[in-house]
Amino acid sequence: MDFFDILTMTGGLALFLYGMHLLSEGLEKLSGGRLERVLENLTNNRLGAVLLGAGVTAVIQSSSATTVMVVGFVNSGIMKLSQAIGVIMGANIGTTITSWLLSLTGIESSNFFLRLAKPTSFAPVIAMVGVIFVLFVRNGRKRDAGTILIGFAILMTGMDTMSQAMKPLSEVPQFRELLTMFDNPFLGLTAGAVITAVIQSSSASVGILQALCATGSIRYATAVPIILGQNIGTCVTALMSGAGASRNARRASIIHLMFNLIGAGAFMAVFYLLNAVWGFAFMQEAADSAGIALVHTIFNLSATILLLPFADLLEKLSFRIIKPDAEEERQGLERELFSRMDERFLDAPAFALEQVYSYARRMAELVQESLVTASHTLFAYDKCRAKEVERLEQLVDRYDDEISGYLVKLSARNLSETDSKRLNMLLHSVGDLERISDHAINLTDCAGIMDEKKLDFSEKATEELRIFSQAVGDLVQASVDVFGTENVEAARCIEPFEETIDVLQKEMKRRHMKRLKKGKCTAELGFILSDITNNYERIADHCSNLAINVMQLYEDDTHAHEYIDSLERGAGSAFDNLLQEYLRHYELPGKKTGKL
Repeated sequence: MDFFDILTMTGGLALFLYGMHLLSEGLEKLSGGRLERVLENLTNNRLGAVLLGAGVTAVIQSSSATTVMVVGFVNSGIMKLSQAIGVIMGANIGTTITSWLLSLTGIESSNFFLRLAKPTSFAPVIAMVGVIFVLFVRNGRKRDAGTILIGFAILMTGMDTMSQAMKPLSEVPQFRELLTMFDNPFLGLTAGAVITAVIQSSSASVGILQALCATGSIRYATAVPIILGQNIGTCVTALMSGAGASRNARRASIIHLMFNLIGAGAFMAVFYLLNAVWGFAFMQEAADSAGIALVHTIFNLSATILLLPFADLLEKLSFRIIKPDAEEERQGLERELFSRMDERFLDAPAFALEQVYSYARRMAELVQESLVTASHTLFAYDKCRAKEVERLEQLVDRYDDEISGYLVKLSARNLSETDSKRLNMLLHSVGDLERISDHAINLTDCAGIMDEKKLDFSEKATEELRIFSQAVGDLVQASVDVFGTENVEAARCIEPFEETIDVLQKEMKRRHMKRLKKGKCTAELGFILSDITNNYERIADHCSNLAINVMQLYEDDTHAHEYIDSLERGAGSAFDNLLQEYLRHYELPGKKTGKL
């Protein structure tokens, strides 16, 4: 084996690892968070949890990613520790699919159909289709599918390149002597664990072992303990993910380690005992890719069948290792409010975005509650209600900080086009929601001033203000519904509703000036009324922004000013018809003026 063979082998390894990364990333993006939602809604059926864990891992091609997700779910309280055990076991089974796919590189036959199944035959075609999708198709999901195809083609090409470059190693005596060392089960186990811990992917380390089989120097006596060690080494990723997490999350990562350690120990004890009694002849034979995949599968299935009945015991053992701590549990409860925005979910952007959206919807509900409470104080001031508005505003501020901070972190990840647009929509919307909450505080301040100075609006002004307040409250309700459901048709009704608020505000100011001239109102009350109506009008502006933010998800190049300017407002237009309908519904009492 010369210098250029080493270069080729290194290049093949680089392609292999990058192809696996690209494939896994593309599959996660294409799933759009659906696989994570399946895990989130997991039932207490332990066998079902194993099957789901296996299925999700088979799809995203990474047991480490699945396990890290599970640790995140446990940390955030979405999943119970008892549920996580089954998923962790299933993840080990699901990762065997990768080794079977990689075993296709070992196909040697003159038969046309068998040669067609060899990756070197179909990888170029898959790569070309993938490149066409990525370069020439605008649809986000099809581009993600193209990424998957390219990743698979690169993966298989890298695997084949590694295999071809490693063949000359069989002629190197030192290489054969080195492999002989790993016939010792404990050395082989250690080597497999260390290599996998370094590259943090059991699928990748199994693939490298399969590529080494091309040398013909890897015997099953060497391969079996290395495979067992690879399953232990993959636990490092979950252990790192559990660091700094809640105690239950750390227990989930410990269970993952215990499952693989106990499984490997039990498998080695039984396997080598039987080998000592009967002497398995195949142990001295050269291993091939399919054989590696078979051993990998048998071990993971055996470990799951053996330990699944003892899942409760593993859970109890994890509590013995990481004992409950009253103080940390108390702190965990304090963090629970925003626990679903776990940083571990950032590796699954579509799911992370969905978690943020659920918090943004809750924030919108709090904002609406704040406004309703603030509006009540205008007509019957109550210090308890005023304090409640203040409490809600502080909570909304915290939502704004937490959501915005998480979205900034998420924006640095590789998002699909659809998810990127949704992220921008959320980032702008939480700002508008927070400003509505600020205006609710301003309304209670106005009510507090009136109560302190014993001021009251005239009967007519109070009646007008009630109607105006009701109109703004209904507008906020409609906007929150639009934001929560992403209903574009309903979003188009918000702008004429906002225009209604503008018309009502102008009419209220005109009527106030009329009362002021007649001496039926004071200048001081006029300033307070102006502050109230201005705050309501600004709330309506933010409602308009919320609707336009939602429309931007589905209508390209929709910007607030351009959209508002483009609306047809002439008599008989859809906009004008809605405006007139709203004005009739929220008609101020007394003599009509203009369109009123």
